[in-house]
Amino acid sequence: MVILGQDPYHGPGQAHGLAFSVKDGVKPPPSLANIYKELEADLGIARPQSGNLTPWAKQGVLLLNNTLTVEAGKAGSHAGRGWDAITDAAVAAVADRDAACVFILWGSHAAKKASRIKALGRRSDHLVIKSPHPSPLSAHRGFFGSKPFSQTNDFLEAQGIEPVNWTL
Repeated sequence: MVILGQDPYHGPGQAHGLAFSVKDGVKPPPSLANIYKELEADLGIARPQSGNLTPWAKQGVLLLNNTLTVEAGKAGSHAGRGWDAITDAAVAAVADRDAACVFILWGSHAAKKASRIKALGRRSDHLVIKSPHPSPLSAHRGFFGSKPFSQTNDFLEAQGIEPVNWTL
């Protein structure tokens, strides 16, 4: 299972290697707050206090950004600098596994990987969920109400795969 975003958070002390996640003690940024709002609306899970998504990663959720670095205070500043080759390879490796997988693509940068998922994987039965980015600038254009968490778990259960425990 993969959640793919755009680039790391660019505020001081925010990014820590997992897309959309921040370390314990760091206030959840607006995109993550919107993810929590959708999680609550979708599955009724109360919004966590921590922005640390490590429990999702420990269950096998790959929290990946399209671009892996960013200049402090400048969102998107390292886009187009070669990271796509690495993240394409990571997405292809997951798509090529024997088991069906869910790919949640948040934002237009992430959505560009959708065609690669089907083309590169051995399987054609992966679930690809695309929606606008959870940023306050775009969340109201279709991120809210997209129900990615219940869609993911419904798909996994139909495949005989343990669903994700989204509670943090």
